[in-house]
Parts: sequence; structure tokens; C-alpha cells
Amino acid sequence: MTKSKLDISKETGNHGLIAQWEGEWEGMTKTWFEPNILADESAMTATIKPMLNGMFMLLEYAGSLQEKKFSGFMIIGNHLLSNKFQSAWVDSFHMGTGIMLSESKVGEKKFSVMGTYETGGENSERWGWKTELHLLDANTLMMTAYNVTPQGEEAKATETIFSRKK
Repeated sequence: MTKSKLDISKETGNHGLIAQWEGEWEGMTKTWFEPNILADESAMTATIKPMLNGMFMLLEYAGSLQEKKFSGFMIIGNHLLSNKFQSAWVDSFHMGTGIMLSESKVGEKKFSVMGTYETGGENSERWGWKTELHLLDANTLMMTAYNVTPQGEEAKATETIFSRKK
């Protein structure tokens, strides 16, 4: 019997890569509103689990920023036809009522996606938001996000070092 592209990706490809993130996580998040000026450091928890038979992963997280609680969700996948990582992200702090859709460059072997967000009215410039996730080791997951100006300048916005809950 021939294996499907999805089965192969789960075994040796990008679906297998993101499946390694499954679990319960806790860590500390650092937040910057201006380059190199730490605005906050607070605890964060996350649960990552497969959806739709492993076609996608769901990342659900909760934390606080300057003592105000927030939570969010990110659906993560790898589109086999385009060979791109993709995500859809919503949360109660950053995105308001918007949904950020992000994707990687073709053929990426690490999870690094770029989306854009509104900064004002309908004629305002859109800023970029780059999100990266990768395992530092079997029990440590790092999630980093960068604000990207309309001119392409990147500045670290958040960084969370998660430890897998035992």
C-alpha cells in the first residue's frame, strides 16, 4: 500500500516536526514594545495538541502582560501543495477582533511564519509579525515573535522559553 503525502510528512517531514511540540508547557515570556527595552516578564502556559488526525496542531496559551490576563490560539500546519508552513492566530491582547494569517517561505524546514496586522484605519500602513517556534531540546520549546516595520526592520517583540510539564 502506498503511503499518502501526509503520512510521509508525519513520519519524516514538517508534520512530524510540529508534532514534536505536542504537550503541556510552562515558561516565562519577555515582552518588548520598543527595541531593547524590556517592558514585561511574566509566566505563560501552553497546550499543544493535534487536530484533524495530525493535519494541524492547535496551540492554546494563557498568560499576563503588565498584570492583565490574556489568552490566545494558533492553528499551525504545513500546506503540502504549496510546501509552506501556515498559521491562523487570535488572542485577547495583540489582535483585538482580527485574525492574523501567516505563512513561511516555500520549502522552509523550520517554523518561521510572517503575517501582517493593522495599525490604524483602513489606509494605515500594515506592519509585519514574524513568529518562530522550535525545540531547543526534547523538553524546551522557544517561541519568538518580531515586529517588522513597513520598511522591513525587525525588532524582537516577545520571547517565551517553555519547559515541558512532567
